[in-house]
Amino acid sequence: MAMTDPLGDMLTRIRNGQQAKKDSVLTPASNLRANVLEVLQREGYIRGYTEDNSGPHKALRIELKYFEGEPAIKYVARVSKPGRRVYSGSKELPVVRNGLGITIVSTPKGVLSDAEARQQNVGGEVLAEVF
Repeated sequence: MAMTDPLGDMLTRIRNGQQAKKDSVLTPASNLRANVLEVLQREGYIRGYTEDNSGPHKALRIELKYFEGEPAIKYVARVSKPGRRVYSGSKELPVVRNGLGITIVSTPKGVLSDAEARQQNVGGEVLAEVF
């Protein structure tokens, strides 16, 4: 069966893995997922990710991050969904928890955090909120 929201599926796998105190989780590979994971790694929410070719299909192994036994990601939610796309200009990008969290945005210059998008003065599709 085809998956309607692959990015939402990856975020749910991360959320579930951290609740279960897993060291890492596996998700099917795609360029969008890899770009979102790159932003999460740059911002310090995950330890890293690697490409895993052990199965019949390419996958991404996400190394989850914990601080004093607590997950680094307290909250992760999909904003723009397949049934309702959410777009925002560079001036109107949402601020998560007064700047303590990040918004992941898909822009013409690639997938960026909200701070990077404001700095480069670009807007785009608001993919997810993380803190």
